[in-house]
Amino acid sequence: MASWYEKAVFYHIYPLGMLGAPFANTEDAAADRFPELDQWVPHMEALGCTALYIGPLFESSSHGYDTRDYRLVDRRLGTNEGFRHFTELCHKAGIKVVVDGVFNHTGREFFAFQDIQKNREQSRYCGWYKGVNFGWNSPYNDGFGYEAWQGHFELPCLNLQNPEVKQYLFDVIRFWISEFDIDGIRLDCANVMDFGFMQEMRSQTASMEPDFWLMGEVIHGEYGRWVNDGMLHSVTNYELHKSLYSGLNDHNFFEIAHNVRRLEAIGTKLYTFLDNHDENRIASKLNKKAHLPLAWTLLFTLPGIPSIYYGGEWELTGTRTRESDAALRPHITLEEGEAKHCDLTDLITKLARIHTENPEFHGGRYQELLLTNRQYAFARHAQGSICMTAANSDDQESHLSVPVPLHASKAENLMDDSIIPVENGKLNLTLPGNSSVVLKIRED
Repeated sequence: MASWYEKAVFYHIYPLGMLGAPFANTEDAAADRFPELDQWVPHMEALGCTALYIGPLFESSSHGYDTRDYRLVDRRLGTNEGFRHFTELCHKAGIKVVVDGVFNHTGREFFAFQDIQKNREQSRYCGWYKGVNFGWNSPYNDGFGYEAWQGHFELPCLNLQNPEVKQYLFDVIRFWISEFDIDGIRLDCANVMDFGFMQEMRSQTASMEPDFWLMGEVIHGEYGRWVNDGMLHSVTNYELHKSLYSGLNDHNFFEIAHNVRRLEAIGTKLYTFLDNHDENRIASKLNKKAHLPLAWTLLFTLPGIPSIYYGGEWELTGTRTRESDAALRPHITLEEGEAKHCDLTDLITKLARIHTENPEFHGGRYQELLLTNRQYAFARHAQGSICMTAANSDDQESHLSVPVPLHASKAENLMDDSIIPVENGKLNLTLPGNSSVVLKIRED
């Protein structure tokens, strides 16, 4: 039987932005925004989401990834009690909760870093950070240097090979499981984290919670290095993300299909998305608005664990600037969002239901059936049945003859419940311009 995460449809929330928290966490920034967040639970449930990735949540100084305190929910959002109530609401609605684990680095206001600032060479925490060197100076004039994430000196890198650091972070995870009953962690910056640390985290968390899910943020590289039985369950599939929008923009389904084939060994385990808190909105990336429904259909039916970044269901646009990601992380109330309800909202809801109800999408084998620049058909296999997706990115209608890879007499259109006959082992389909269809075919 598939684990919860293999069947999941995720919703993704960047809470500091969505709830309109101030960027700077000053003394007067404390507020209780969880009652507003609570209102989103029925929306996620109605949309068909069965899991939530939310973060960052740790008490931090600005954007959420400069952690001050790993055992406090950010005061700009509310209290630990408020978040505990929120996770309870999610679980009652059948929604698992995955939070950000910001373990590669801390903020400069974290206690261990401040101890080094105060006690210099005598600090017992000098070994907690990478590259601490009292022979040179940081841009902040600390009187010592240290390794920082991508040269951002507000984010000093933790030494994840240090046994004390590892134990501290594993105790943090244990705290979040016991206090909030979380179901998994998304590891920020997993692409640069120590492999030994992640391997140990896998065994540690498995003993804390057998079905605990570990997903890592990885952009480039061979994903199989991270996703295996000894390390993480999943990573972010940036490769598919890129191929989806550029393949549609360039009328080049070959790019998408090539990417799926390349990742075939682990593709069903990867976390797939069209946009997130670091990427321009898919509604801003696509050259043609008519391709938005195609992108969402492919996301939900190609191998992977699909996610919806808040607002995507309402066609929200947003582009980052050189100075700011704020446009990607907008403040929006549920009432404002629901006022933007559109045909895409209904399509995503339908696709989420299709994904959840059909085991073909829960790790089922992928098979390419038809491929041209502008037409694409593929199957996902289960025992005795397949789900077939056929897509046409051309403005003109297209007539497709798609081979059916099992003995069957008919196909059920999962989009409108109509029946299409299988003739001589093929499905003859007429797809309008910029459209797609998802079919269920059972073996006779």
